[in-house]
Order: sequence, then C-alpha cells, then structure tokens
Amino acid sequence: MALPYQLATHEAPVPGIGDEPFFEAAKQGRLLYKSCEDCGRPHYYPRALCPHCLSARTQWREATGGGEIYSFSITRRAGPVPYAIAYVRLDEGITMLTNIVDCDLETIRIGQRVRLVYKPTNGEIPIACFAPAEDAADPAAQAAHMSAAGRADQGKPNHGAPR
Repeated sequence: MALPYQLATHEAPVPGIGDEPFFEAAKQGRLLYKSCEDCGRPHYYPRALCPHCLSARTQWREATGGGEIYSFSITRRAGPVPYAIAYVRLDEGITMLTNIVDCDLETIRIGQRVRLVYKPTNGEIPIACFAPAEDAADPAAQAAHMSAAGRADQGKPNHGAPR
C-alpha cells in the first residue's frame, strides 16, 4: 500500500553562537559541514571542536548534496502525518540524521541514493532533508553504486555504528 510523503510544518532552527555560516548556507540551499585541519576528518553536526581529536582548528566545507540511506524508520503514529527519519551517509563520508521526503515512504530502501532538498519551516531558515535521487529508479545505476561503495568500504572498520 502506498504511503505518500506529506509536507509537515517544522519549527525553525535557532542558530547558536558560531552556527551562522551553516544557517546562512541553508537559506541558499547549500549544506555545510566541518572538517578538522589537524586530523583531516569531517564531522557533522558542525561544532567548534573536532569530535575526533578535540582540535579547535576546524573549517567549513560544502557538501555535494548526494548520499545514501544507511538506516531508516517510518513513523506512522507520532505526529499528524507519517514521516521517514533516516541516517544518510553523505558522499563526503559523514552521516547525518534527517528526513526522507518527496516519495512514497513504502519505497525507501537501505543503500538507496538520495539527494539534498530543503523544506520550509515556520521561520526563515529551511531544514535539510533528502529525496530519492533521479537514478534511484534505475536498478543498473543502483547496483553500480552499491558495488563501488562496497569497494570503497573495504578495509575500513565499521563497528556497527554510522560513520
């Protein structure tokens, strides 16, 4: 049975000190994350100190907006409309908690390619969500990406947690 996405009203995020570049980029439809100049590892959510080495030498970088669904859950009873919450692993290697939108929620799959979209809030700052990528309907493109992703992950420990 189809379960179409329905636009829900979201509260506008409230920027904290130092978050201004992140939210200004969101208003322009761009997603920023932080990368550490000392250990070289990216991280999301953006914060002043690197969570990997505690360095204060972090810099803003722009994400390409592509990724794949790492894990998801469809919530049918918690709000006025059903929605899908997911961990999306961005092409840059970071994982973020977000919503999957603009699709039949019953068709969402782990490993599915997604692209960044912004959804309005009750304020002026939109929130980052993800929708299925155009090539998601093409099984050959999906299989090719999954194969390439598997090769990229070889030799990297996972320890059962999102990266």
